[in-house]
Amino acid sequence: METLRSPLKVRFQHASFDRSNTESVIVRAANESGQEELGEGCPRVYVTGESLESAKAFFQEFRDEWLTISNLPDLRHWINTNRNSIDSNPAAFCAVESALLRLLAREADVSLESILELPELSGVFKYSAIIGSRDSAQFRDQFQQYLEFGFTDFKIKIFGDTGTDYANRKNLLDNGTPDLTVRADANSIWSSAGAAIEYFKNLDYPFVAIEEPLKKGQFSDCKIIAESLGIPVILDESFTRVADFNDISADPASWIANLRISKMGGILRSLEIAEMAKQNGVSIILGAQVGESSILTRMALVVANMYRNSVIAQEGAFGSRLLTRDLVDPPIEFGAGGILKAEDIYDLIRPVG
Repeated sequence: METLRSPLKVRFQHASFDRSNTESVIVRAANESGQEELGEGCPRVYVTGESLESAKAFFQEFRDEWLTISNLPDLRHWINTNRNSIDSNPAAFCAVESALLRLLAREADVSLESILELPELSGVFKYSAIIGSRDSAQFRDQFQQYLEFGFTDFKIKIFGDTGTDYANRKNLLDNGTPDLTVRADANSIWSSAGAAIEYFKNLDYPFVAIEEPLKKGQFSDCKIIAESLGIPVILDESFTRVADFNDISADPASWIANLRISKMGGILRSLEIAEMAKQNGVSIILGAQVGESSILTRMALVVANMYRNSVIAQEGAFGSRLLTRDLVDPPIEFGAGGILKAEDIYDLIRPVG
């Protein structure tokens, strides 16, 4: 397992963290024929409790067991018998699983969908524009660039600072278009439902959803926010495993689950969670960790393709638009309007370096 850190072309800010570099763990899987593939995970202390160091320790603990995996049934069996370990190390395992699945696909010279016995990619995938900036001039410039590129779906960071948030609100109102949809990502600013409700009512912008307004796991208070503001709450840090459905399945209209492949512990667990979301009537956003490469973009497309009716938005696919160094060539990235066509997506993308 290796660590990847490289500068981003754009700095992302939110209420509790600024990010100007990638921070990923990379796993290399190889077979006896000399074929090899890379896998990727993005450990985040503030999301899953993982660090680069804990990811490496997890890899060392189970490396010998993973060397015995040679097919999909082997992989499924390991996941099913080690659920608790993956719950504690989802991003680290995602790096392992993505490397193994990509290697299996390369060995068979088929797509990921074929290996997983799922429908092949088809149609188009539409991505959201994401803006995280405390500087109103920078926010305005990025907003205009996205609009000129044809984006209509946005996620913006909320900082809980009236000077910053009101200036950004003004930019949205003054320069936006009638068909614009905007989600607000608060990154756990508030501790009480009342404070969050008051802030958003005073901000007075027609957001279509609010992401993680409260501290992790405050489901009952988040439900109060959803009911008071009349829009769903998106769960990110508060939604990391199957068991979290216990807290939201009774009232699916109040929630949207942010499903990020790395956060969920890989593609197979993500597919399981997407299926449960479908059965429970919970919409999902296919999110992305800031700085993830085309490897994780490709993994998320498996879910997007399979669960189109449940996915209300996709994030990521920035590729070389954000990364100074992607892990694969050619990168997978959106085009005008945030559109990515299935016909333009490569499966056996070759590693860089």
